Amino acid sequence: MSVVLLVAYWSAIWPYLVGALVLGGLVGGGWWLWRTDRFIRGGDRRWRHDEAVKAGHRTLAEVDAMTGTEFEDFVVDLCRRDGCTDVRRVGGSHDNGADVLGCLPDGRTMVIQCKRYTPKSKIPSREVRDLLGVRVHFKVDVAIFVATTYFTRPAETFATENDILAVHRDHLGLWNNGASLLSLGAVNGLGQGDQLHRKRWKETYE
Repeated sequence: MSVVLLVAYWSAIWPYLVGALVLGGLVGGGWWLWRTDRFIRGGDRRWRHDEAVKAGHRTLAEVDAMTGTEFEDFVVDLCRRDGCTDVRRVGGSHDNGADVLGCLPDGRTMVIQCKRYTPKSKIPSREVRDLLGVRVHFKVDVAIFVATTYFTRPAETFATENDILAVHRDHLGLWNNGASLLSLGAVNGLGQGDQLHRKRWKETYE
């Protein structure tokens, strides 16, 4: 009986069946193309990131030999490598305390203070406090302090309590070696090396 009904109504239902099959094919094909595009783009981004790391990689000894302006340009290059946009160096006599301005990959605005000090120096808390005023002045979302040395304990504490990303020498090394700027937030304020690390640092620089 069902076969008879199917034959009787075939002329009425076949366009819908064909349409459903075509639609299913289009949806499936579109999904496959979307996944393929995501895969290719993701691989391309990883490749470009890896190539940018290789091209821009510097040893910390090379960073120590930079001038203040060269260090600011180095930080700008790292930001651009990580997908930050509208990044520009503004350091100078009338910079109002900002060395670099731009936007993070997630869209938040940022201001960066760069300090290329000798490794045996320490960043005092007053310099970190000054960055709070800079953040207010430029009306940005995130304040970042990038240094070639370490912060005093009060300076590091102040930074974490006031949502300032304190990038000390160890974190700068991670960033230079491929870690993203955003990922450094996860280790912000978690110390600056263990006892053995600090001993070796003192033997090297003091």
